[in-house]
Amino acid sequence: MNLKITNVLDKIIDSDDTTVGGGSASALSGAMAAGMIAMVAKLSKKKPVNFTVEQYDAIAAECDALSAQLQQGCIDDTAAYCMIVDAFRLPKGTEEEKAARSAAVQKAAIRAAEVPLANARLNARVRELGAMLRGNSNPACLSDLTSALYLAEGGVKDCVLNIQANLGMIKDPAEQAKMKDAMLELLLQVICY
Repeated sequence: MNLKITNVLDKIIDSDDTTVGGGSASALSGAMAAGMIAMVAKLSKKKPVNFTVEQYDAIAAECDALSAQLQQGCIDDTAAYCMIVDAFRLPKGTEEEKAARSAAVQKAAIRAAEVPLANARLNARVRELGAMLRGNSNPACLSDLTSALYLAEGGVKDCVLNIQANLGMIKDPAEQAKMKDAMLELLLQVICY
């Protein structure tokens, strides 16, 4: 699969396309949030408010990198969903085919939970960087910063929902427990900001 972010965006907004959903959208919301937070940091360094130019530059650079990672995460989420679809299409006529199909479904389900987990962590970092700019940025950018914080927070929550949606397919109790612990940790991070 050789998707670009624009392909995924087109699929997200096409209500007739069922190959892309909330996981990709939540990664994209984080990418947008990171881009806006980087913009706020860059605009703020023209008239610094409590931070040095170097601090604004560091926030902007990290957010630009996070935006790129989340754009890739958007594509990765689409690919993970396609892995699940492909696994369920495998034949199940013989015991060997059933075993191979079951193993493929497990592998795909774990991947489909790991991708939004990674994207949730990236979204959480974007939100953390944005929160650092509250009261320390150009006041004219407050609406942009607030919008970015909402997008990143929503991205974390939506990624957690995606992890939860895939948990039912994961049969390994240790893998399920690991994912549940990570989901709780991420939600607590968002609540505690």
